[in-house]
Amino acid sequence: MTLKITDQCINCDVCEPVCPNTAITQGKEIYEIASSRCTECVGHFELPQCVEVCPVECIILDPLVPESREQLLAKYETLVGKEKK
Repeated sequence: MTLKITDQCINCDVCEPVCPNTAITQGKEIYEIASSRCTECVGHFELPQCVEVCPVECIILDPLVPESREQLLAKYETLVGKEKK
């Protein structure tokens, strides 16, 4: 699954700069995660960096966008321009 930011977000600005896929942007009210760019940091880090730095723990798995680790890795490879082996 990709991640999403809940309405408990306090707009502290710490998640956006740590996202290696530039999936996090400021929305109208709170930060938002683009599911087309979120890989849960698969391919970059062991743990999602936004979750690691969020002081209010408002970043959760998005049940509306179910993706396996393999799908996240394929998305990562597309985002960084790698060919599948």
